[in-house]
Amino acid sequence: MTDWTTDDSAELYGIRRWGNGYFDVSARGELTVRVPTADGSIQVALAEILDGVRQRDLRLPLLLRIENLLDAQITRLNEAFRNAIAEHDYPGSYRGVFPIKVNQQRQVIEEITRFGAPYRHGLEAGSKAELMIALASLPADGSLIICNGYKDREFIDLGLRARQLGFQCIFVIETPAELPVILARSRALGVEPRLGVRVKLSTTVGGHWNLTSGERSIFGLSISQLVEVVDRLREAEMLNTLRLLHCHLGSQIPQLDDIRSAAAEACRFYQELMNEGAAMEMIDFGGGLAVDYLGTGSSDSQSRDYSLAGYAAALVETVMTNLTDPDRPPTIITESGRETVAYYSLLLFNIFDVTRFDPAAEGLIPGPEAHPLLRKMASRLERIGAETPQQNYREIVACRDRLHELFTAGQLSLRDRALAQELLLAAGRRLLRQSPGQQLPADLQTLREDLAAIYYGNLSVFQSLPDHWAIGQLFPVAPIRRLAEKPQCHAVIADITCDSDGRISRFIADRGTRATLALHELAPGEDYVLATFLVGAYQETLGDLHNLFGDTDIASVRIEADGGFVITREDRGDSVADLLGYVQYDARELKARFRATAEQAVRENRINLPQRQEILACFNAGLDGYSYFET
Repeated sequence: MTDWTTDDSAELYGIRRWGNGYFDVSARGELTVRVPTADGSIQVALAEILDGVRQRDLRLPLLLRIENLLDAQITRLNEAFRNAIAEHDYPGSYRGVFPIKVNQQRQVIEEITRFGAPYRHGLEAGSKAELMIALASLPADGSLIICNGYKDREFIDLGLRARQLGFQCIFVIETPAELPVILARSRALGVEPRLGVRVKLSTTVGGHWNLTSGERSIFGLSISQLVEVVDRLREAEMLNTLRLLHCHLGSQIPQLDDIRSAAAEACRFYQELMNEGAAMEMIDFGGGLAVDYLGTGSSDSQSRDYSLAGYAAALVETVMTNLTDPDRPPTIITESGRETVAYYSLLLFNIFDVTRFDPAAEGLIPGPEAHPLLRKMASRLERIGAETPQQNYREIVACRDRLHELFTAGQLSLRDRALAQELLLAAGRRLLRQSPGQQLPADLQTLREDLAAIYYGNLSVFQSLPDHWAIGQLFPVAPIRRLAEKPQCHAVIADITCDSDGRISRFIADRGTRATLALHELAPGEDYVLATFLVGAYQETLGDLHNLFGDTDIASVRIEADGGFVITREDRGDSVADLLGYVQYDARELKARFRATAEQAVRENRINLPQRQEILACFNAGLDGYSYFET
């Protein structure tokens, strides 16, 4: 314990590997956020921010947004391309675009447009609703809006009207069926469109989300469809409206070589469209820029083997190599949503209960009257510390299994079955102590996980971390205090939903993943708070209402150069009444129905009038309360 340092905790939880320079551990053992300033950086403890938020009556679980990190990420992205363009003497320019689908929350979009204004950072809209967000958020001074997805007449009319207002609104054609509608509405409204085409590349990239790459992608035009679109535009004398080539390389692409290969193929399509006579101006490489969730800098699907600077340089180099006309350099566009917002948000939640799988009395010895199998288990337990520990443990497991059968047949008492469980737990603990850090045989490899404690967290995985539940996405997790102490307990985290999938049971490790997380033993009365990081991308908009746990409280802070911070926005999470409304229950009707039930109980003399009032007040308080665990 005394040899443990805060550097050990930083290494254990990988904070400096996945934190992108934004998170660290203070000398006091508190997890900190580090934000850039004009003359360096400043660190503030997350515990200090949480204390300030709680003084404003916001509750855990809490989604904490740190504005400085969004500002910093937008700056880093644009400056990376600016530096790559300068380094390679590229005569063109770069425009960043944020895909609204990655996080549609109003505050997020407003801050992206505010922080992105110096770089003329645009937005990508994949639906009518998202287009309306873009039009209401960006200035009508040539702001870039990329319109992806399938488009009906209302979508197209709105985009054409946006061009009248001064927006640079580009329709990306996903299917040939869209083109006749766009041309017809353009003629009817007297507004010339700006068009792009999305092509299906043959290059297939690696990673979790690669189904948008390759010729079998469900989005985009095949080569024959692309030729058809060009021919139709030429026949309509509107080939000059085709200005952009779009391709989506994939999301969370871990390998830079894949990005280079796909970008080179996209450049060939761009060149051929120029050869056809299209007035090409922009090449949009879509998403793909990965976040290193694991912090391993590897080709794992949840990491990346390149830096942001390397990504920008690869695209600039590829365009310069494959598009050589110096008089018509395309504007390079990327739609890097995940990298932009992932670091900006983190989820804070408290641990309110623990289940441990430890023997109550490891030295307990069955008496001579105990079942022979129990006495055999105790004998093998003693041998674990001396000889063939793994084989003795296997024999203990076999005895336990036979005792379970006897219990089911009514031939073993409840107390004897409990003793069998105690002996098995004692054997498992002793075996792990005999083989610290060793690789166990295949049939025993889950032993550490089987004996891990369950820490019950005040959160809903389905609501706040849906990608962890659905596709096994890993998010870094760490306590925000006590990082100067060595954690002694290996645990998994269960949420407060009554569902076995409501848990976090895979965690990042120094060379990949692990099944448990090292945490501290809870002290009596302690408020033990964990943070889950890199949750800004997709998690807020994909969450569902499993068990009717809704949106958490939200606090946005901006850290000042003097080390202080201001809370710029507070949003209360869903009440129980809010959530019931989402599933078509009217709170007033529920109150009336429950009031009638209570009144009936008064008439039948089961409760008196004061009790009726107390019961109704309890019901009403429940409707108005937070959907999560309240202390």
